[in-house]
Amino acid sequence: MARARALAVSVMPLENRREQFETLATLGERLGYDAMLLPETWAYDVTIVLAEAAVKTERIRVGSAILGVWNRSAATLAMGAATLASLSRGRFVLGLGASTPQLVEGLHDVPFGAPLAQMRRVVTQIRALLRGERVPLAVAKEARALRLNVSPAEVPICLAAIGDASVRLAGEIADGWMPFLYPLRMLGQGLERLREGATRGGRAALPVVYPMIPASVDEDADKARAGAAWLVAFYLTSMGTFYRDTLIRFGFDKEVQAVLAANTPKFAAAVPADAEVLLDELIVYGTPAEARRRLARWYEAGAAMPGLMFRPGLTADETRRSLEAFVPMLESR
Repeated sequence: MARARALAVSVMPLENRREQFETLATLGERLGYDAMLLPETWAYDVTIVLAEAAVKTERIRVGSAILGVWNRSAATLAMGAATLASLSRGRFVLGLGASTPQLVEGLHDVPFGAPLAQMRRVVTQIRALLRGERVPLAVAKEARALRLNVSPAEVPICLAAIGDASVRLAGEIADGWMPFLYPLRMLGQGLERLREGATRGGRAALPVVYPMIPASVDEDADKARAGAAWLVAFYLTSMGTFYRDTLIRFGFDKEVQAVLAANTPKFAAAVPADAEVLLDELIVYGTPAEARRRLARWYEAGAAMPGLMFRPGLTADETRRSLEAFVPMLESR
């Protein structure tokens, strides 16, 4: 088995139990996980949830995976990052992403535009503010630029990116890359796009690779497979067209169409046999031993700290057993 380097725990956006977030942070810390990363959703304010996690833990890193660059101003993001860096005593990781048109427009009532320019501007402004500099104004250019009234903070900035251009941008300006629903077989290509971006930005080192990977673990292999199928079917049928379109561009057209057909006219949480490859490429699943074997392949492909995103609604016992399934890999370090 490949030597594990670091491992994070996370949840799907549908999870909305504050006690579950606290459990992931505190139990994850006790079991040896390196980070607890939470997505921005349409429920609780994730920055406040992360603050609660930060004050209830001592070692585990806390981070966003991800905060949308359309939903908050760069200054708001920088103030949140500085606050969380202080509360966690330097353990905060800021993950940023474009989010999805449905969430940006349907919840925040903000137009979703070309994301690359927005991402570059927001990262540039956040970095300046966290360094204690005045914000480089891009819109209200005639205004007197301000700085944050807090001490400078060292905060790693990671970008969620899937398309080639956005992955290159991550290589150019980010400290980490957080792809989601990015096929395992494509990770090498993603690393090449990161190198192209790093070269463009004159950087010697690549961003750290933090893939966010849905996970379903159970001693019963059939139950684990059913959980994995639910995860794939949900994202391809219920989260707009972004993820299915991306997978089609990666060459999984036939498999995507098979999943859509299997969940029509109503959602059946089904991934048929002719789309089985999607489970293997996108999900860490199976019995504990099988799940560890699948996770090991991500390290071998170049991942430094995968983030395991567990299904919503797990019981306390299911949560404990899911996290404990990967303890042998953590202890092997």
